[in-house]
Parts: sequence; C-alpha cells; structure tokens
Amino acid sequence: METGEVLVIDLFAGPGGLGEGISSCVDDNGNKPFQIGVSVEKEPSAHKTLTTRALYRKIKECKGGLANYYQYVRGDISRAELFDKHPKEAKEAIEETLQEPRALGDDNELIHKRIHQLIKKHQGPKVLIGGPPCQAYSLAGRSRNAGIQDYKAEKDHRNFLYMEYLKVLSIAQPNVFIMENVRGILSAKLNGKIMFPQILKDLRKPGRVTNIKNVPNYKIYSLVVDAENKNNPQYKDSADFLIRAERYGIPQARHRVILIGVREDINIVPDTIKPTDGSVTVKSILSDLPPLRSGFSKQLDDTAAWTKVIAKQAKQLKTILVKNYSSEQVSNLDLAPLSELSRKSSQHSNIEKTEIPEPLKSWLIDKKLGCVLNHETRGHMEGDLLRYAFCSAYAKLNNGVSPKSKDFPNALAPAHKNWKTGTHADRFRVQSANKYATTITSHISKDGHYFVHYDPKQCRSLTVREAARLQTFPDNYIFEGNRTQQYVQVGNAVPPFLAQQIGSVVLKLLCKL
Repeated sequence: METGEVLVIDLFAGPGGLGEGISSCVDDNGNKPFQIGVSVEKEPSAHKTLTTRALYRKIKECKGGLANYYQYVRGDISRAELFDKHPKEAKEAIEETLQEPRALGDDNELIHKRIHQLIKKHQGPKVLIGGPPCQAYSLAGRSRNAGIQDYKAEKDHRNFLYMEYLKVLSIAQPNVFIMENVRGILSAKLNGKIMFPQILKDLRKPGRVTNIKNVPNYKIYSLVVDAENKNNPQYKDSADFLIRAERYGIPQARHRVILIGVREDINIVPDTIKPTDGSVTVKSILSDLPPLRSGFSKQLDDTAAWTKVIAKQAKQLKTILVKNYSSEQVSNLDLAPLSELSRKSSQHSNIEKTEIPEPLKSWLIDKKLGCVLNHETRGHMEGDLLRYAFCSAYAKLNNGVSPKSKDFPNALAPAHKNWKTGTHADRFRVQSANKYATTITSHISKDGHYFVHYDPKQCRSLTVREAARLQTFPDNYIFEGNRTQQYVQVGNAVPPFLAQQIGSVVLKLLCKL
C-alpha cells in the first residue's frame, strides 16, 4: 500500500543524526514520507543545530531557499536573517523543536500535549525514534560513577530515562519504534541485576509499566540477526541487538545497541540491514578536506611560529625514529611542515578529487555548498604536537597501527603517573589512514589525544567537520554553538547514513501494511 506521510516523533534528538537519516529515506515514487513532527532535545547548542536543520529541510525545495541557507552557512547573512527570509517555514521549524530546549521528565506536560496534538490530527503511520542519554549506561560513564563517593545507580535518574521513552510510546502507540543506546546498556546493572532483559520486557508491554490503558504490546526485533521464531521474536544473546557500524558502510568502529519494535497487531517481520562489501577508510573520507595546521594553546600562535617549531620537531622526530627503523624508511617519511597552512578553512577547492566511495560520496558531498563548515583546529601544548607527529609517523611505519604508551620513547613520555602502568596505554591514538576510525565520542571535545590526524605534517587532532564526516553527517549540516559544544554534538550522535539504512527497513515494512 501507499504509506502516505509517516509521522516521526524524535526523542533525545541531540543534533538530529537519527532524524536526519530517517527523514532522508525516499519511497518508490521519489517522495520522502517520513516527516518529523516533533524533536525533543534539552541541550541548548544541540537544540539550535536541530532547529537550523529543521529549517533547512523545510526551505530546500522553496524558491531561493537553498541559496539563502548557503548564504547563512558561508557567513554572508546571520541566522536571524535566514529565519526572517522564510517566516512560515521558520515558524514550523521552531514548533517542531518545541520553541526552546526541552527535557523529558522536566517538561512532560508540554511535550506530551504536543504529541497528543500531532497524533490526533495524523491519519497515517507513526514512528517513534530516539535513545535515552547514555552516560549512566556507558562503560566510561560507569567508570566515572565508580569514583563518586556514595554513588548509587538506583538513585541516578539517568538510569530511568528509558521510562520517559515508555511513556511517549504508550501515548503515541506508533506502528514502529527505533531505540538506540550504547553497548554498555547490555551489561549495566541495577541492584546487582543486569538491566537490559527488564528493559526489553518493559518495551514489549509499555502499558503495564506506565499504567496507561489500552496500550498495544510490541514485538522486539534485532536489525542484524534473524529471529528463530519471527512471530514471537526472542534472542539467545542480548548482543544480537548490537550493530557494528563499520560493517554497514560507516567509516568508524561504532558499536551501538539498536532495536526495532513492531506493534503486535502487525504481522510483518522487519528485514535486517545488509552488510556492505569491505570497509571505508579514514583517508578516503578526509583526504579531500583542506589541510590545516594545529595551533598553540599556551604561547604565541601564528603560522611562522608554528612552522618554526614543527620544523625543529621534525628533525627531533627523525633522530628518534632512526633508532628503531632504517634510514631509508625514515627518509621516506615527509615530515617537513607546510608553511602555508592556516588553522581554519572555509574553501573546498579539492572536492572534485575526493576519494569517498559511493554511496557515501553522494550522501556527504554537496557540490553547490562551495565551502567547508566547522573546519577549524584547536590549540595544543607544544609537547603534545611532537607526540601527535610521532603517532602519525609510527602508524605510517607500522601499517596503520597506532602506538601504545610502551612504544613511545622516554623523551616523548608525558608527565602522567599512569603512563607506564598500561592503564592509559592508548592515551594518544592516531586515526590511521588505511583503516576505519575508532569510535567518535564526546571525549573528542576534551583534548583530542584519541583523535590524532593521520598526516604528521599537520600535527593536530581532528576538526569538527572531520569528526562529522566520520559520523556521516552531510557536508551541508552545520553545527551550532562553540567548538567544544560542536564536538560533543557530533560525538553523541547516531551516524545519519546508518539511520538512513534503518529508515529504509522501516519504510519497507510500512509499505506492506
């Protein structure tokens, strides 16, 4: 059957990765049936990004809409001027993101009222998407919590945000829902008991938990493993819900729990998403972006000073490397700095030479954009720049393997008491050119040590745009807020290209209704 318009309710939306992917799905007639009715996000900078992207979706087919959007992202007009040029669509975008940042749990009356309004006037299929914030479930978050005196998981409200998801599920009663979270949710415990089986149980019968009457039950499916009994899907291993993104065309080892719930009265089994052939490398995704120099965080920062320091460090690095590698191997490394590099670039003159494979190339590249967004380096300590260059050079000499702390010469050891214990063996980690990236996390906002660029001539960590490329955000997707906030948004997001594949599974299911 024709699906018509599909109402999408997006919870814990972040900067919009899941919504971006799903709303981009195209049906057999060339239409985009998934229409986001509401996006809920509490963090102000992410909310601003979300609203800007909502406006983009609404004006890109309007006369002059794309041209005006390009003017904004290039810095020719202000954001307020962009919104003023499209008052009707701006009003709709602002309504879609609830006027301002909103938090489930704190703003339920307003959020639930808006959802009630949407489902009352909508006649077609409904889809609920989103995942509760992951800090309480993630392995890193649990490690931090363990260091907090008197911390009790049962008193951490973040462990129960999925209950807010259940409330909206009970209200909206969608045909399908998609729930995403970190892999740590599979092993997270409450009162000594693993939580995930109970979460699955609650998602199957949300009305029992929320005490809302006449709520349908749901069948929970994996998107990567076929259920033995498709009418009553059960899985022997909770890891069957784990999606390894690098297997699905994402240039990053991002492992996330993503499950699909189908209303019990729908006797259609969703497809699994299909793995791609081969993996996508960091170099193929980033090599067309303008090269940049790093900056200094605690001393005079200009190109001449940077070039002088990096040239000196290049000589030091060669002296260090010849102790373990042949003179020929080291001489083949081009470590001399490029003196014309700047710290920021908005020009994209190399776009025609991109190595990005299809279909990612068409997904990421916007040839009409004419610039690079959010592509600016941060400042680093001078000593760290030499460590970055060592990491990049080491990876080149060792087939893309990033050095551990034991591989660093003593001359480059930082003043960290845990450096030699192995506790932080990969404190410095290069994103190797010939491999897919490691997981882009919000920690990239801190110091960049885990996200060193593969080119030793640039001596730096990844920019927001480079991280966004590895997360598969389209190049015309602008991140609002300051640079630290932008990094956090990118690190916390669902890769939109993966979300698009999940959306295609949902669309195919809905077309069979």
